[in-house]
Amino acid sequence: MSAILDSLADTIAEQLRARGETVVVAESSSGGLISAALLGVAGASAYYLGGGVIYTAKARFALLDIPREATAGMRSSSEPYALLLARSIREQFGATWGVSETGAAGPTGNGYGDAAGHTCVAISGPIETVVTLETGSPDRRANMEAFAAAALDLLDRGLAAAG
Repeated sequence: MSAILDSLADTIAEQLRARGETVVVAESSSGGLISAALLGVAGASAYYLGGGVIYTAKARFALLDIPREATAGMRSSSEPYALLLARSIREQFGATWGVSETGAAGPTGNGYGDAAGHTCVAISGPIETVVTLETGSPDRRANMEAFAAAALDLLDRGLAAAG
């Protein structure tokens, strides 16, 4: 795990434990790095309820039970889709916070026309927000880490704002 992911996860874990709050994760092109960072902190069972790598439409339905109708007119790797994932997993687990990430790690773009290095990350909880990140890089591993860092940073900022 990178020092950046470790540092963000430590800060988030401290805040979640102090507040008695919980988090769940639905990630795609970060490949489990968001969850791995949160689980890398000792005592994670106090705040981490679960998560999954929602890499395909089949996984979205099987793991999150999001019907096709809910995504009508929506494409993955978009802000509305990222927010839907964060809300859905939060509601399904009854967590305080839901975190999601959906993008194109590379080395090529995705079938929706997004370039490698494109992702959308969202949080849903006391505060909801979503952002798009464009790294401009085809480096798959570097993008995966950047995507995970962006999601954790968004959660950290959400926790601070929700105070």
